[in-house]
Amino acid sequence: MAFLMELWANLVALFGGQVWLLLVISILLVTAIVDVIQRRVLRTIHRYLERKERVWLDSFVDAARAPISFFIWVTGTILALTTLILQLEIYVGIVDYINAFKNTILTLSVGWFVIRLVQRLETHLKTFASGDDRLDEVTVEALAKIIKLFAFILTGLFFLNAFGVSLTGLLAFGGVGGIAIGFAAKDLLGNVFGGLMLYLDKPFKVGEWIRSPDRQIEGTVEHIGWRMTTVRTFDKRPLYIPNGIFANIAIENPSRMTNRRIKETMGVRYADVHKMRDIIQAVKTMLQNHPEIDTRQTLIVNFNQFNASSLDFFIYTFTKTTNWVRFHEIKEDVLLKISDIVEEHGAEMAFPTRTLHIESPSNEAALMGDLLASKQEK
Repeated sequence: MAFLMELWANLVALFGGQVWLLLVISILLVTAIVDVIQRRVLRTIHRYLERKERVWLDSFVDAARAPISFFIWVTGTILALTTLILQLEIYVGIVDYINAFKNTILTLSVGWFVIRLVQRLETHLKTFASGDDRLDEVTVEALAKIIKLFAFILTGLFFLNAFGVSLTGLLAFGGVGGIAIGFAAKDLLGNVFGGLMLYLDKPFKVGEWIRSPDRQIEGTVEHIGWRMTTVRTFDKRPLYIPNGIFANIAIENPSRMTNRRIKETMGVRYADVHKMRDIIQAVKTMLQNHPEIDTRQTLIVNFNQFNASSLDFFIYTFTKTTNWVRFHEIKEDVLLKISDIVEEHGAEMAFPTRTLHIESPSNEAALMGDLLASKQEK
Protein backbone atom coordinates (compact mmCIF):
# COMPACT_ATOMS: atom_id res chain seq x y z
CA MET A 1 0.00 0.00 0.00
CA ALA A 2 2.81 2.37 0.86
CA PHE A 3 4.39 1.61 -2.52
CA LEU A 4 1.20 2.53 -4.34
CA MET A 5 0.83 5.77 -2.39
CA GLU A 6 4.41 6.69 -3.21
CA LEU A 7 3.88 5.80 -6.88
CA TRP A 8 0.76 7.97 -7.01
CA ALA A 9 2.59 10.91 -5.44
CA ASN A 10 5.40 10.58 -7.98
CA LEU A 11 2.92 10.51 -10.86
CA VAL A 12 1.12 13.60 -9.53
CA ALA A 13 4.44 15.37 -9.30
CA LEU A 14 5.30 14.22 -12.83
CA PHE A 15 2.08 15.77 -14.16
CA GLY A 16 2.77 19.01 -12.35
CA GLY A 17 0.00 18.52 -9.83
CA GLN A 18 -2.66 18.15 -12.52
CA VAL A 19 -4.58 15.35 -10.81
CA TRP A 20 -7.48 15.55 -13.25
CA LEU A 21 -5.19 14.80 -16.19
CA LEU A 22 -3.60 11.88 -14.36
CA LEU A 23 -7.03 10.47 -13.49
CA VAL A 24 -8.33 10.75 -17.05
CA ILE A 25 -5.20 9.12 -18.52
CA SER A 26 -5.32 6.37 -15.90
CA ILE A 27 -8.98 5.60 -16.63
CA LEU A 28 -8.41 5.46 -20.39
CA LEU A 29 -5.28 3.32 -19.92
CA VAL A 30 -7.16 0.82 -17.74
CA THR A 31 -9.99 0.80 -20.29
CA ALA A 32 -7.55 0.00 -23.11
CA ILE A 33 -5.90 -2.78 -21.09
CA VAL A 34 -9.25 -4.38 -20.23
CA ASP A 35 -10.36 -4.16 -23.87
CA VAL A 36 -7.14 -5.76 -25.14
CA ILE A 37 -7.47 -8.60 -22.64
CA GLN A 38 -11.10 -9.36 -23.53
CA ARG A 39 -10.31 -9.22 -27.25
CA ARG A 40 -7.47 -11.72 -26.88
CA VAL A 41 -9.55 -14.05 -24.74
CA LEU A 42 -12.57 -14.00 -27.06
CA ARG A 43 -10.36 -14.32 -30.17
CA THR A 44 -8.70 -17.41 -28.67
CA ILE A 45 -12.07 -18.96 -27.81
CA HIS A 46 -13.40 -18.10 -31.28
CA ARG A 47 -10.49 -19.81 -33.05
CA TYR A 48 -10.80 -22.86 -30.80
CA LEU A 49 -14.52 -23.24 -31.54
CA GLU A 50 -13.90 -22.71 -35.26
CA ARG A 51 -11.30 -25.48 -35.19
CA LYS A 52 -13.75 -27.80 -33.41
CA GLU A 53 -16.52 -26.77 -35.90
CA ARG A 54 -18.89 -25.78 -33.12
CA VAL A 55 -20.58 -23.11 -35.20
CA TRP A 56 -23.61 -22.60 -32.95
CA LEU A 57 -21.60 -21.89 -29.80
CA ASP A 58 -19.10 -19.87 -31.81
CA SER A 59 -21.95 -17.63 -32.99
CA PHE A 60 -22.47 -16.40 -29.42
CA VAL A 61 -18.75 -15.75 -28.90
CA ASP A 62 -18.24 -14.01 -32.23
CA ALA A 63 -21.38 -11.89 -31.79
CA ALA A 64 -20.24 -10.72 -28.32
CA ARG A 65 -16.81 -9.43 -29.35
CA ALA A 66 -17.76 -6.00 -30.73
CA PRO A 67 -20.57 -5.23 -28.20
CA ILE A 68 -18.31 -6.03 -25.24
CA SER A 69 -15.60 -3.79 -26.65
CA PHE A 70 -18.20 -1.07 -27.20
CA PHE A 71 -19.45 -1.43 -23.60
CA ILE A 72 -15.92 -1.24 -22.16
CA TRP A 73 -14.88 1.83 -24.15
CA VAL A 74 -18.11 3.79 -23.70
CA THR A 75 -18.09 3.04 -19.95
CA GLY A 76 -14.45 4.11 -19.66
CA THR A 77 -15.00 7.24 -21.74
CA ILE A 78 -18.02 8.31 -19.69
CA LEU A 79 -16.14 7.70 -16.48
CA ALA A 80 -13.20 9.77 -17.72
CA LEU A 81 -15.51 12.54 -18.94
CA THR A 82 -17.39 12.63 -15.63
CA THR A 83 -14.12 12.78 -13.72
CA LEU A 84 -12.88 15.62 -15.92
CA ILE A 85 -16.07 17.65 -15.39
CA LEU A 86 -16.10 17.16 -11.63
CA GLN A 87 -12.41 17.93 -11.26
CA LEU A 88 -12.57 21.11 -13.35
CA GLU A 89 -16.08 21.97 -12.16
CA ILE A 90 -17.27 23.04 -15.61
CA TYR A 91 -20.55 22.05 -17.30
CA VAL A 92 -21.54 20.21 -14.15
CA GLY A 93 -25.20 20.35 -15.23
CA ILE A 94 -24.67 17.79 -17.99
CA VAL A 95 -23.45 15.13 -15.54
CA ASP A 96 -27.05 13.99 -14.96
CA TYR A 97 -27.54 13.47 -18.70
CA ILE A 98 -24.26 11.59 -18.92
CA ASN A 99 -25.31 9.34 -16.05
CA ALA A 100 -28.67 8.74 -17.75
CA PHE A 101 -26.85 7.71 -20.91
CA LYS A 102 -24.54 5.49 -18.82
CA ASN A 103 -27.58 3.49 -17.70
CA THR A 104 -28.40 2.65 -21.33
CA ILE A 105 -24.93 1.38 -22.27
CA LEU A 106 -25.72 -2.18 -21.22
CA THR A 107 -29.08 -2.06 -23.02
CA LEU A 108 -27.47 -0.83 -26.23
CA SER A 109 -24.74 -3.46 -25.97
CA VAL A 110 -27.24 -6.27 -25.40
CA GLY A 111 -29.41 -5.07 -28.30
CA TRP A 112 -26.39 -4.96 -30.60
CA PHE A 113 -25.33 -8.40 -29.41
CA VAL A 114 -28.77 -9.86 -30.15
CA ILE A 115 -28.82 -8.42 -33.68
CA ARG A 116 -25.31 -9.73 -34.43
CA LEU A 117 -26.17 -13.12 -32.95
CA VAL A 118 -29.31 -13.42 -35.07
CA GLN A 119 -27.34 -12.55 -38.22
CA ARG A 120 -24.83 -15.32 -37.54
CA LEU A 121 -27.46 -17.87 -36.59
CA GLU A 122 -29.40 -16.97 -39.72
CA THR A 123 -26.37 -17.73 -41.90
CA HIS A 124 -25.81 -21.12 -40.24
CA LEU A 125 -29.52 -22.00 -40.33
CA LYS A 126 -29.72 -21.20 -44.06
CA THR A 127 -26.79 -23.53 -44.67
CA PHE A 128 -28.51 -26.18 -42.56
CA ALA A 129 -31.86 -25.61 -44.33
CA SER A 130 -30.31 -26.18 -47.76
CA GLY A 131 -29.74 -29.83 -46.81
CA ASP A 132 -32.88 -30.41 -44.73
CA ASP A 133 -36.41 -30.44 -46.18
CA ARG A 134 -37.95 -29.69 -42.77
CA LEU A 135 -36.60 -26.13 -42.85
CA ASP A 136 -36.44 -23.60 -45.68
CA GLU A 137 -34.44 -20.42 -46.11
CA VAL A 138 -37.50 -18.16 -46.39
CA THR A 139 -38.76 -19.18 -42.92
CA VAL A 140 -35.30 -18.67 -41.43
CA GLU A 141 -35.01 -15.21 -42.99
CA ALA A 142 -38.50 -14.23 -41.75
CA LEU A 143 -37.79 -15.31 -38.16
CA ALA A 144 -34.45 -13.49 -38.21
CA LYS A 145 -36.07 -10.26 -39.38
CA ILE A 146 -38.79 -10.47 -36.73
CA ILE A 147 -36.27 -11.06 -33.92
CA LYS A 148 -34.01 -8.23 -35.10
CA LEU A 149 -36.98 -5.86 -35.35
CA PHE A 150 -38.14 -6.87 -31.86
CA ALA A 151 -34.64 -6.33 -30.42
CA PHE A 152 -34.37 -2.94 -32.13
CA ILE A 153 -37.75 -1.76 -30.75
CA LEU A 154 -37.00 -2.93 -27.20
CA THR A 155 -33.57 -1.29 -27.23
CA GLY A 156 -35.11 1.97 -28.43
CA LEU A 157 -37.80 1.89 -25.72
CA PHE A 158 -35.27 1.28 -22.93
CA PHE A 159 -33.06 4.03 -24.35
CA LEU A 160 -35.92 6.54 -24.27
CA ASN A 161 -36.97 5.42 -20.80
CA ALA A 162 -33.46 6.12 -19.48
CA PHE A 163 -33.88 9.78 -20.50
CA GLY A 164 -37.17 10.13 -18.67
CA VAL A 165 -39.59 9.40 -21.51
CA SER A 166 -42.67 7.63 -20.11
CA LEU A 167 -43.20 4.28 -21.82
CA THR A 168 -46.91 4.35 -20.89
CA GLY A 169 -47.40 7.70 -22.60
CA LEU A 170 -45.26 6.61 -25.53
CA LEU A 171 -47.31 3.44 -26.06
CA ALA A 172 -50.57 5.39 -25.73
CA PHE A 173 -49.34 7.93 -28.28
CA GLY A 174 -48.23 5.06 -30.48
CA GLY A 175 -51.72 3.56 -30.36
CA VAL A 176 -53.42 6.79 -31.45
CA GLY A 177 -50.67 7.74 -33.86
CA GLY A 178 -50.68 4.24 -35.31
CA ILE A 179 -54.25 4.74 -36.55
CA ALA A 180 -53.33 7.97 -38.32
CA ILE A 181 -50.18 6.44 -39.75
CA GLY A 182 -52.16 3.41 -40.86
CA PHE A 183 -54.47 5.57 -42.98
CA ALA A 184 -51.61 7.63 -44.37
CA ALA A 185 -49.42 4.66 -45.21
CA LYS A 186 -51.96 1.95 -45.98
CA ASP A 187 -50.13 0.92 -49.15
CA LEU A 188 -46.85 0.60 -47.28
CA LEU A 189 -48.52 -1.41 -44.50
CA GLY A 190 -50.28 -3.53 -47.12
CA ASN A 191 -46.91 -4.38 -48.63
CA VAL A 192 -45.46 -5.21 -45.21
CA PHE A 193 -48.36 -7.51 -44.33
CA GLY A 194 -48.15 -8.96 -47.83
CA GLY A 195 -44.51 -9.80 -47.15
CA LEU A 196 -45.52 -11.41 -43.85
CA MET A 197 -48.07 -13.58 -45.68
CA LEU A 198 -45.41 -14.61 -48.19
CA TYR A 199 -43.20 -15.74 -45.31
CA LEU A 200 -46.06 -17.63 -43.64
CA ASP A 201 -47.81 -19.17 -46.67
CA LYS A 202 -44.60 -19.67 -48.68
CA PRO A 203 -46.13 -19.84 -52.18
CA PHE A 204 -42.58 -19.47 -53.48
CA LYS A 205 -39.07 -19.06 -52.19
CA VAL A 206 -35.79 -17.58 -53.40
CA GLY A 207 -34.49 -19.35 -56.51
CA GLU A 208 -37.89 -20.58 -57.75
CA TRP A 209 -39.50 -19.76 -61.09
CA ILE A 210 -42.88 -18.02 -60.79
CA ARG A 211 -45.36 -16.45 -63.18
CA SER A 212 -48.78 -14.84 -62.96
CA PRO A 213 -51.57 -15.29 -65.52
CA ASP A 214 -53.09 -12.02 -64.21
CA ARG A 215 -50.01 -9.81 -64.63
CA GLN A 216 -46.93 -9.76 -66.83
CA ILE A 217 -44.83 -11.37 -64.12
CA GLU A 218 -42.48 -14.23 -64.91
CA GLY A 219 -38.98 -14.98 -63.75
CA THR A 220 -36.80 -16.31 -60.94
CA VAL A 221 -37.25 -15.01 -57.40
CA GLU A 222 -34.05 -13.30 -56.21
CA HIS A 223 -35.11 -11.70 -52.93
CA ILE A 224 -38.19 -11.56 -50.70
CA GLY A 225 -38.19 -8.41 -48.60
CA TRP A 226 -40.69 -6.90 -46.19
CA ARG A 227 -41.93 -4.33 -48.72
CA MET A 228 -41.13 -5.78 -52.13
CA THR A 229 -39.97 -8.93 -53.89
CA THR A 230 -37.30 -8.94 -56.58
CA VAL A 231 -37.85 -11.19 -59.60
CA ARG A 232 -35.23 -11.62 -62.31
CA THR A 233 -36.96 -12.02 -65.68
CA PHE A 234 -35.64 -14.46 -68.28
CA ASP A 235 -34.07 -11.62 -70.26
CA LYS A 236 -32.12 -10.78 -67.05
CA ARG A 237 -34.04 -7.62 -66.10
CA PRO A 238 -34.83 -7.06 -62.41
CA LEU A 239 -38.54 -6.76 -61.65
CA TYR A 240 -39.46 -5.13 -58.31
CA ILE A 241 -42.95 -6.14 -57.15
CA PRO A 242 -44.68 -4.64 -54.06
CA ASN A 243 -45.72 -7.51 -51.82
CA GLY A 244 -49.29 -6.22 -51.54
CA ILE A 245 -49.86 -7.21 -55.19
CA PHE A 246 -49.46 -10.91 -54.40
CA ALA A 247 -52.59 -10.78 -52.23
CA ASN A 248 -54.74 -9.95 -55.27
CA ILE A 249 -53.29 -12.05 -58.09
CA ALA A 250 -52.89 -15.73 -58.89
CA ILE A 251 -49.33 -17.02 -58.79
CA GLU A 252 -48.13 -20.11 -60.62
CA ASN A 253 -44.99 -21.84 -59.37
CA PRO A 254 -43.62 -24.07 -62.16
CA SER A 255 -40.56 -24.88 -60.04
CA ARG A 256 -42.74 -27.14 -57.88
CA MET A 257 -44.18 -29.19 -60.74
CA THR A 258 -43.71 -32.94 -60.38
CA ASN A 259 -43.39 -33.67 -64.12
CA ARG A 260 -43.27 -31.89 -67.46
CA ARG A 261 -45.85 -32.67 -70.12
CA ILE A 262 -45.35 -33.65 -73.76
CA LYS A 263 -48.49 -32.90 -75.76
CA GLU A 264 -48.08 -33.09 -79.53
CA THR A 265 -50.28 -33.80 -82.58
CA MET A 266 -48.75 -35.44 -85.67
CA GLY A 267 -50.16 -36.56 -89.01
CA VAL A 268 -49.53 -39.20 -91.65
CA ARG A 269 -50.71 -39.29 -95.27
CA TYR A 270 -54.21 -40.44 -96.20
CA ALA A 271 -52.51 -43.07 -98.33
CA ASP A 272 -51.20 -44.70 -95.14
CA VAL A 273 -54.56 -45.03 -93.38
CA HIS A 274 -54.29 -48.84 -93.27
CA LYS A 275 -50.99 -48.52 -91.35
CA MET A 276 -52.30 -46.12 -88.70
CA ARG A 277 -53.29 -48.77 -86.15
CA ASP A 278 -49.83 -50.39 -86.15
CA ILE A 279 -48.07 -47.00 -85.96
CA ILE A 280 -50.11 -45.94 -82.93
CA GLN A 281 -49.43 -49.20 -81.13
CA ALA A 282 -45.68 -48.95 -81.84
CA VAL A 283 -45.53 -45.35 -80.58
CA LYS A 284 -47.37 -46.31 -77.38
CA THR A 285 -45.00 -49.22 -76.78
CA MET A 286 -42.01 -46.93 -77.34
CA LEU A 287 -43.27 -44.42 -74.77
CA GLN A 288 -44.06 -47.14 -72.22
CA ASN A 289 -40.48 -48.44 -72.52
CA HIS A 290 -38.75 -45.04 -72.67
CA PRO A 291 -36.52 -44.62 -69.58
CA GLU A 292 -37.32 -40.90 -69.23
CA ILE A 293 -41.11 -41.19 -69.46
CA ASP A 294 -43.07 -41.47 -66.21
CA THR A 295 -45.52 -44.31 -66.91
CA ARG A 296 -47.27 -43.70 -63.56
CA GLN A 297 -48.79 -40.58 -65.10
CA THR A 298 -51.38 -40.34 -67.87
CA LEU A 299 -50.08 -41.77 -71.16
CA ILE A 300 -52.27 -41.48 -74.27
CA VAL A 301 -51.56 -42.27 -77.94
CA ASN A 302 -54.68 -42.21 -80.15
CA PHE A 303 -55.86 -41.51 -83.66
CA ASN A 304 -57.50 -38.12 -83.31
CA GLN A 305 -59.07 -36.76 -86.50
CA PHE A 306 -59.30 -36.70 -90.29
CA ASN A 307 -57.62 -33.40 -91.04
CA ALA A 308 -57.54 -31.50 -94.33
CA SER A 309 -54.25 -33.01 -95.49
CA SER A 310 -53.44 -35.65 -92.88
CA LEU A 311 -54.63 -38.35 -90.53
CA ASP A 312 -53.80 -36.92 -87.12
CA PHE A 313 -52.83 -38.79 -83.97
CA PHE A 314 -51.69 -37.25 -80.71
CA ILE A 315 -49.41 -38.18 -77.81
CA TYR A 316 -49.97 -37.07 -74.23
CA THR A 317 -47.38 -38.10 -71.68
CA PHE A 318 -45.10 -36.81 -68.90
CA THR A 319 -41.34 -36.84 -68.41
CA LYS A 320 -39.69 -37.78 -65.13
CA THR A 321 -37.52 -34.67 -65.10
CA THR A 322 -38.70 -31.11 -64.53
CA ASN A 323 -35.45 -29.54 -65.72
CA TRP A 324 -36.20 -27.27 -68.66
CA VAL A 325 -33.13 -28.14 -70.74
CA ARG A 326 -33.33 -31.88 -70.05
CA PHE A 327 -37.06 -31.89 -70.87
CA HIS A 328 -36.42 -30.55 -74.38
CA GLU A 329 -33.71 -33.12 -74.95
CA ILE A 330 -36.17 -35.90 -74.03
CA LYS A 331 -38.93 -34.36 -76.15
CA GLU A 332 -36.57 -34.20 -79.13
CA ASP A 333 -35.68 -37.88 -78.67
CA VAL A 334 -39.37 -38.87 -78.47
CA LEU A 335 -40.32 -36.95 -81.62
CA LEU A 336 -37.41 -38.39 -83.62
CA LYS A 337 -38.30 -41.92 -82.50
CA ILE A 338 -41.90 -41.38 -83.64
CA SER A 339 -40.58 -40.27 -87.03
CA ASP A 340 -38.48 -43.47 -87.21
CA ILE A 341 -41.52 -45.60 -86.31
CA VAL A 342 -43.60 -44.01 -89.08
CA GLU A 343 -40.79 -44.63 -91.58
CA GLU A 344 -40.30 -48.24 -90.41
CA HIS A 345 -43.96 -48.96 -91.21
CA GLY A 346 -43.55 -47.70 -94.78
CA ALA A 347 -45.54 -44.56 -94.12
CA GLU A 348 -44.69 -40.88 -94.35
CA MET A 349 -45.38 -37.82 -92.23
CA ALA A 350 -48.01 -35.64 -93.86
CA PHE A 351 -47.72 -32.03 -94.94
CA PRO A 352 -50.32 -29.67 -96.44
CA THR A 353 -51.17 -30.82 -100.01
CA ARG A 354 -53.86 -30.15 -102.63
CA THR A 355 -54.94 -32.54 -105.43
CA LEU A 356 -56.37 -31.15 -108.72
CA HIS A 357 -58.50 -33.40 -110.97
CA ILE A 358 -58.27 -32.28 -114.68
CA GLU A 359 -60.59 -33.71 -117.33
CA SER A 360 -58.84 -35.36 -120.35
CA PRO A 361 -58.99 -33.62 -123.82
CA SER A 362 -61.15 -36.41 -125.41
CA ASN A 363 -63.81 -36.00 -122.77
CA GLU A 364 -63.72 -32.22 -123.24
CA ALA A 365 -64.21 -32.57 -127.07
CA ALA A 366 -67.12 -34.96 -126.60
CA LEU A 367 -68.72 -32.54 -124.20
CA MET A 368 -68.38 -29.64 -126.67
CA GLY A 369 -69.88 -31.81 -129.50
CA ASP A 370 -72.91 -32.62 -127.37
CA LEU A 371 -73.45 -28.92 -126.68
CA LEU A 372 -73.26 -28.01 -130.41
CA ALA A 373 -75.65 -30.80 -131.38
CA SER A 374 -78.15 -29.66 -128.83
CA LYS A 375 -78.03 -26.10 -130.18
CA GLN A 376 -78.59 -27.30 -133.84
CA GLU A 377 -81.62 -29.28 -132.84
CA LYS A 378 -83.14 -26.21 -131.31
